[in-house]
Amino acid sequence: MKTHAAVLFGRGQDWQIEEIELDPPRDQEVLVKWEAAGLCHSDEHLRGSDVGSQETQEVPQQAVGSLFPILGGHEGGGVVLEVGPGVRSLEVGDHVAASFFPICGHCKMCITGHSNLCDMGASTFLPGQISDGTMRYHLKGEDLNVMAKVGTFAEHGVVHEASLVKVDKDLPLSVVALVSCGVTTGWGSAVYRAEVKPGDTVVVVGIGGVGINAVQGARMAGAKNIIAVDPVEFKQKAALDFGATHTASSIDEAIPLVRDLTRGEMANAVILMPSIMHGYLMEGALTLTGKDGTCVVTGMAPQSQTECSINLFELAMWQKQVRGVVFGAANPRFDIPNLLGLYKAGQLKLDELITRSYPLDQINQGYQDMLDGVNIRGVLALG
Repeated sequence: MKTHAAVLFGRGQDWQIEEIELDPPRDQEVLVKWEAAGLCHSDEHLRGSDVGSQETQEVPQQAVGSLFPILGGHEGGGVVLEVGPGVRSLEVGDHVAASFFPICGHCKMCITGHSNLCDMGASTFLPGQISDGTMRYHLKGEDLNVMAKVGTFAEHGVVHEASLVKVDKDLPLSVVALVSCGVTTGWGSAVYRAEVKPGDTVVVVGIGGVGINAVQGARMAGAKNIIAVDPVEFKQKAALDFGATHTASSIDEAIPLVRDLTRGEMANAVILMPSIMHGYLMEGALTLTGKDGTCVVTGMAPQSQTECSINLFELAMWQKQVRGVVFGAANPRFDIPNLLGLYKAGQLKLDELITRSYPLDQINQGYQDMLDGVNIRGVLALG
């Protein structure tokens, strides 16, 4: 079948709307009609050199040469139109959220409760489908790579069932799209990885589509003080609506504020979610982190970033922790429906996250609005 999609042809280029061709679903794959896709910063990283760069050896060389052209999008909400042979977890008519990390259910990580680290995720930037490594997406007779094996910046997609999570049909699919990555990553960074407890002081650095949900997670976990740090005044004000108690424009500005709020004890948890994570941010973040405190690094760094500034004496003598995290240390098949349940119960704000919706052909404007700091979250309306 033919469908329309946003395709990136190289570093620094705009997304181009193209008519692409999809093969039918094969073993354990389904055809999805995407209704909504979140404009997450992770896809914007493809335009820079942060992901899949030849400057790093962490990405397999076979992936580097074939990264472009690539169909973008890894946050999505849609409806199953067709199921291929061997599909057990989904049927036609089901509503689904994309999961940018697939869930096999039987590797070591999955069976020990860490399905966000499923072994299948190692092939995220390799070409081809999860099922057999062959291609289902084509552009002008050539194979097309797909972001995180889901490619939600398209009207339709052929996706392995391991990369989809069934959700209730009465939920807005724009909301479902956001929970498939940004909401869960931010919320889980606070609740699961930082292990925020009632009465804690929490600092969230970077109030974008992920950071705003770390604020929500900290509030729901019972934090007493939640300091939102962002240079954009609009985002500082938004953070107050989502549960922040104080704001600051920079880490340097936050340090005396936190020192005053805690009588010098500093924060129990600091969560780093800048648009691009750089090593120099660690020094200030660990200054904000108190004794026995935790600094969580959620923001994506360039893959070539190998150095950071840490006071090793304080790290040991103050018993601080530095913890990395992906997808908020959440388990997609549990946490996506669970967070959507909290939304239905009125405990988690999701509608309020969406500043603006865009048709597919305005995707570049959506990303420019994100970079300009005028959106908390933008969403593509594909239906």
